[in-house]
Amino acid sequence: MLKAVILIGGPQKGTRFRPLSFEVPKPLFPVAGVPMIQHHIEACAQILAGSPEAFFVLNADVCSDFPLSAMLEAHRRQRHPFLLLGTTANRTQSLNYGCIVENPQTHEVLHYVEKPSTFISDIINCGIYLFSPEALKPLRDVFQRNQQDGQLEDSPGLWPGAGTIRLEQDVFSALAGQGQIYVHLTDGIWSQIKSAGSALYASRLYLSRYQDTHPERLAKHTPGGPWIRGNVYIHPTAKVAPSAVLGPNVSIGKGVTVGEGVRLRESIVLHGATLQEHTCVLHSIVGWGSTVGRWARVEGTPSDPNPNDPRARMDSESLFKDGKLLPAITILGCRVRIPAEVLILNSIVLPHKELSRSFTNQIIL
Repeated sequence: MLKAVILIGGPQKGTRFRPLSFEVPKPLFPVAGVPMIQHHIEACAQILAGSPEAFFVLNADVCSDFPLSAMLEAHRRQRHPFLLLGTTANRTQSLNYGCIVENPQTHEVLHYVEKPSTFISDIINCGIYLFSPEALKPLRDVFQRNQQDGQLEDSPGLWPGAGTIRLEQDVFSALAGQGQIYVHLTDGIWSQIKSAGSALYASRLYLSRYQDTHPERLAKHTPGGPWIRGNVYIHPTAKVAPSAVLGPNVSIGKGVTVGEGVRLRESIVLHGATLQEHTCVLHSIVGWGSTVGRWARVEGTPSDPNPNDPRARMDSESLFKDGKLLPAITILGCRVRIPAEVLILNSIVLPHKELSRSFTNQIIL
């Protein structure tokens, strides 16, 4: 049978996803109504058959339509140890990703550089791979070499990287141009989910994809129900007032209460939250169990990590510039309470806070 490995951990601690990662591991954060990793599992469940000819390796923090069947067909036509999924980016944004130089006739990876300092190629690595069993040998060789390097260190024990393999730097860069790594290009949806802001962009992509893959997950406008604009997911246990206007690109979680006259757009409302009457929430994530009071406005600035938009703000950027918080989506941590008629713009509110006034471009500790 075919197998799949979903990579959900690494040396970092998900700091860019805070405050949301304080309450739940990033792979379990709901995007378009289901845990982030469920999109991966559902895609893998459609290709699992046959003999152990290959296995997929997927980064958990990517959003994609997962063209795994097309990758498998390409692998069967021309078998190689490593097949990488690639997509295109413009010259400016390509510097934020792993860049691939290919042979346009054979699609062999001739050169690979992770986040280059100058332009290398407009083909970038999607973090979705298909490996044949032959790929295990170079992976083993890298692992053993790292262990040997660690044993040469003066300090006791192994060096921090001795028990890890960095696929991009240790394997792809080293083996490029040796006839072992090939790339399969896709023009489907793709983005990274590194920061909380990028979760909104991924939610938008997945909600649009639901029209083809899971139309039952999309809310429909019905007489006597809330007004639905565009793609919206509403958990069956949520209570939404008939006069609320939702969408486009809204996801409402389990047990959420949405009051009369509420306006929701480009936002994620997590389970147990309450939006009281005439609340306006735009480009924001409302945390678990939070309350937004009557006539309050919560608004953020979108930071869509579109690799083909030269003006897009990438996830690798710092939250601060010149000592000031950069415009970003508004994030309310769990059990945050915002009273009536308060304005929150481009701010991050950490869990267990109760606000009493308006805030703009601030982190409320």
